[in-house]
Amino acid sequence: EDYKKSVERWGTPSLNHVYADVQGNIGWAPQGFAPIRPNWDGLLPVPGDGRYEWAGHLTGDQFPISYNPSSGYVTTSNEMNLPPNYPYKDRKLGFEWGVPFRHQRIDEVLSKLNKVSIEDSMQLQNDVVSIPARRLVALLQPLSSEDASTKAALTLLRSWNASEDADSPQAALYEVWFSRHLRVAFKQAVLSKAAADSFEFPDTAALLDALDNPETRFTGNAAEQRDHLLLTTLASAYEEMGTLQGSDPRRWAWGKLHHNLSEHPLSAIVDEATRAKLNVGPLERNGGPYTPNVAHYRATDFRDTAGPSIRIIVDLGNWDNSRGVNHPGQSGDPDSPHYRDLAPLWRTGQYVPLLYTRKAVEAATEKRIKLVPKLAQP
Repeated sequence: EDYKKSVERWGTPSLNHVYADVQGNIGWAPQGFAPIRPNWDGLLPVPGDGRYEWAGHLTGDQFPISYNPSSGYVTTSNEMNLPPNYPYKDRKLGFEWGVPFRHQRIDEVLSKLNKVSIEDSMQLQNDVVSIPARRLVALLQPLSSEDASTKAALTLLRSWNASEDADSPQAALYEVWFSRHLRVAFKQAVLSKAAADSFEFPDTAALLDALDNPETRFTGNAAEQRDHLLLTTLASAYEEMGTLQGSDPRRWAWGKLHHNLSEHPLSAIVDEATRAKLNVGPLERNGGPYTPNVAHYRATDFRDTAGPSIRIIVDLGNWDNSRGVNHPGQSGDPDSPHYRDLAPLWRTGQYVPLLYTRKAVEAATEKRIKLVPKLAQP
């Protein structure tokens, strides 16, 4: 109750606040400045003539809450997490949410652990198992083909564990298939040309649901059409991988395509030597858009567009035992040895001590930078 009261004045950004106390209670208490819109929802522009005005904002117990859930843990990863009984039509907290796949994988891992160690947390933050990949591979299991490319692709993916490791040939084939072939072909198969051309990619959750239940989107023999779509697009992706990385799939690797580049804002206007000094990367990257270690990328060149720039694990019982890593380093000075030194650790899921107490920090201090104000001359 004290904590809930203390965050009632929290404004922006709206956040999933998670809570724990020394008695072992845990909770989830999101807070943020959430306006009350009596006759509209805020999703579209409305006339500014006074008919659509805020009537204050939500406060206190009007927000959802979870206290000591039966699961024994609290997790948030941008998924739709409003409780089933929350009156969302009256309290319009939000309508747009992240896809549920990262949450599903995190929940899958935590539900199997009686206790969670620092090492467990490090492993989970770097987990690259893809729920969508697992679902799509399951759909491929009963399929067969006499076409050489299709048969080879099926053989490669059938035994895959859906872990998108940087050295994985299966992850490379899967992501090329999904991002460059399956999504586009799906919308073209189930929509008119005008409708399909009106947007870039279908929602991944909706796409997977439609493939699991083909009768909801396909006409005629829906399962047969769905299977044909899967096989033809998979064959096209397999052939493209041959163009991208050669004819031997044993040499394929997701990290050879998927990369991270920290591009300095000035890199476009300096010479090549300075550019190499300012930019960090490209680095081979694992993971994908729907893994706990999230890595959104551009389908045009597989370059990262969004992901975790910092990872932190805090040991509340021993603060100096906390861990962290920042990308690409701790210094903004390209001449500093710490400008890019954390990038390889970040890429491979390693951490450095996140020291807290003065004694521990001073013992590890390498350099002090003292800023002394210069007195103005009379």
